[in-house]
Amino acid sequence: MQLLRGLFALLVLGVLCTQGALAQNRFGTQGPESEPDRMQQWLVPSPDPDAAAHAILFRPPGDGPFRLALIAHASTQNPLRRAQMPQSEYRALAAFLVARGFAVLVLNYLRGQSFVRQDGAVILGHSAGAWGALALAGDKVKGVSAIIAFAAGRGGHADDLPNQVCAPQRLLATAREFGKGARVPVTWLVAANDAYFSPGLSRQLAEAFRSGGGSVDFHVLAASGSEGHWLAETDSVVAIAGRELDRALKLPTAAKKQ
Repeated sequence: MQLLRGLFALLVLGVLCTQGALAQNRFGTQGPESEPDRMQQWLVPSPDPDAAAHAILFRPPGDGPFRLALIAHASTQNPLRRAQMPQSEYRALAAFLVARGFAVLVLNYLRGQSFVRQDGAVILGHSAGAWGALALAGDKVKGVSAIIAFAAGRGGHADDLPNQVCAPQRLLATAREFGKGARVPVTWLVAANDAYFSPGLSRQLAEAFRSGGGSVDFHVLAASGSEGHWLAETDSVVAIAGRELDRALKLPTAAKKQ
């Protein structure tokens, strides 16, 4: 089909690694491609000049150029757990995007690669990664057409307690600030059984973003497993969120067939 000819590369941003000047000399591919979807380890610059970031790149066949999309991963407030977190791959979500020709924006470094287009980028964030993505809605990031936020927030499961959030009023105020001057439309998604950022709180955050001037399409999705906060990382993400994702990506129904 015509729409599927312009397939996308997908990069999943991983954890930071402190390697200093050595890392800067080794930016780029870190090994051969493998399955699925030409999966490949990359090392890319981070906002910290003394650290690089591990990432996973997914690409369809061919040389491109492909549209780029970013999946910014979740985190945890516990430093020890954060250091022990495995690198997220979001394989089901990645396959969904590759099949529909979308990629994710990860730093300007990737946009300088020959296989990446300069327009039509999409940013997808999960949890803390989604909160960071919202901050870009008003930023002067060229070529970004949409932001998709799964369970956006910071400080959920405070003290390891479900439905406890650290400083919710601060989150609301920050969401309102994010909405000021926002130029990129946001699709905000949360599972019905999210115990980190409940549908009620998520709706309030989305409304705060909208009250600041941002454009947001908010949806409560079906429950996912025993903890809906991790929906974006599961194989069920396409079945549960596929319709909303397609709408956010503005793909016609015919393009949904794989």
